[in-house]
Amino acid sequence: MVLISMLLNMNFRSILNRMTVKVVTCACVTLISSLAAAQQVNSEDVARGAYLARAGDCIACHTAGPQQPPFAGGLPLNSPFGIIYSTNITPDPVNGIGKYTLDDFSRAVRNGIARDGKRLYPAMPYASFTATTDDDIRALYFYFMNEVKPVNHKPPETKLPFPFNIRWSLIFWDFAFVKHERYKPHDDRDAQWNRGAYLVQSLGHCGACHTPRGLGFQERAYTEASPVYLSGAVVDNWYAANLRGDAAAGLGRWSEADIAAFLETGHGGQIAAFGSMIDVIENSTQYLHKDDLNAIAHYLKSLPAYGEKASYEPDTAAVAIKLSAMVTGEMEHPGAGLYQSFCVKCHKETGNGEPGKFPKLAGNSIVLSKNATSLIRLVLEGGKTAQTKKGPKPREMPAFAKKFTDRQIAEVLSFIRNSWGNEASPVTTRQVSSLRRALQKIP
Repeated sequence: MVLISMLLNMNFRSILNRMTVKVVTCACVTLISSLAAAQQVNSEDVARGAYLARAGDCIACHTAGPQQPPFAGGLPLNSPFGIIYSTNITPDPVNGIGKYTLDDFSRAVRNGIARDGKRLYPAMPYASFTATTDDDIRALYFYFMNEVKPVNHKPPETKLPFPFNIRWSLIFWDFAFVKHERYKPHDDRDAQWNRGAYLVQSLGHCGACHTPRGLGFQERAYTEASPVYLSGAVVDNWYAANLRGDAAAGLGRWSEADIAAFLETGHGGQIAAFGSMIDVIENSTQYLHKDDLNAIAHYLKSLPAYGEKASYEPDTAAVAIKLSAMVTGEMEHPGAGLYQSFCVKCHKETGNGEPGKFPKLAGNSIVLSKNATSLIRLVLEGGKTAQTKKGPKPREMPAFAKKFTDRQIAEVLSFIRNSWGNEASPVTTRQVSSLRRALQKIP
């Protein structure tokens, strides 16, 4: 019996030792795997991911407000189909992307498919992000998983009316309008042009605002291969400007330095940023490296004119006569009196404004845009210039919605669009009335 007991104890200890070895071995393997994974995530990856998140302006859509936690979602985004709430993209495992693998993250950003297989609405500009390289996606993933603070916040659920609430049907939209291709450098272009094209077309997703939409609410083009790409569009009751080479209403008279300065400071090309572009500059472009700002400018300056009909010819006899009549008080054109009473102090009789303070109206590409929506909205609501690290002190423009009638606003804007050598289509009372009603419906 003693011998049997000893043998049993020896056998038990042997089994126990083998189990212990296996547990220790598994623990070591797990530890080694964890260390290997940790070594793959270095500070350079995280820093680069943070920069790319700036370039993509992720914080603008995925943060509910100035006092809300970054990237926790909940921002209501207006769409033609209803309100879409942005998602929580912090690494919270319950309400955020904490359980996402790199493949899950890539699929969501570049294919518009969440981890659970749910299709994302195209308010998430994955149709542009699909061009992002594997290396940049990897760096973004490491940044969000290692640097962003997890926030246990569940944003409001998006509830669009039928049939737009049927998310699986978005597979047909995707099939029809999205080309799932990574950016491929153009061999006939230099490195600076290719860098600028990549930033504009992918993470910068400039076309999401500046390219006209089709009947399916898709961008009508995603690259410079189409003449409508970046030719201007109305988004959320703002007109996002024509970024092509039109001399009057585009960037034809802007230099590359003007474009880079505008993206960095909110002032350039003798105009000041306004509307939703303020958020882009304050949250994103002011933080881009000089080389990237110059690359974007270089790419945009390569785009040929779209063919807008406006013109700017300041050096004619008619312009000189009209300016003289304004200075002497002989001007009787509709809108001239309002301009003299309310606009001259900042924008001057010559329409030249003050550099770094008040934008120039003479030859201003926004003033000459084919669509006057932004001009009308600025007069109705007023505005404030961007606050940036290297830009001038922000300046405010007062709102005139309660002071001016729709007819008066139409007249003063028509006067501005056709003075100092400006020549653009007049603004109608109906256009002002329509936008005023639309703005009143915004919650």
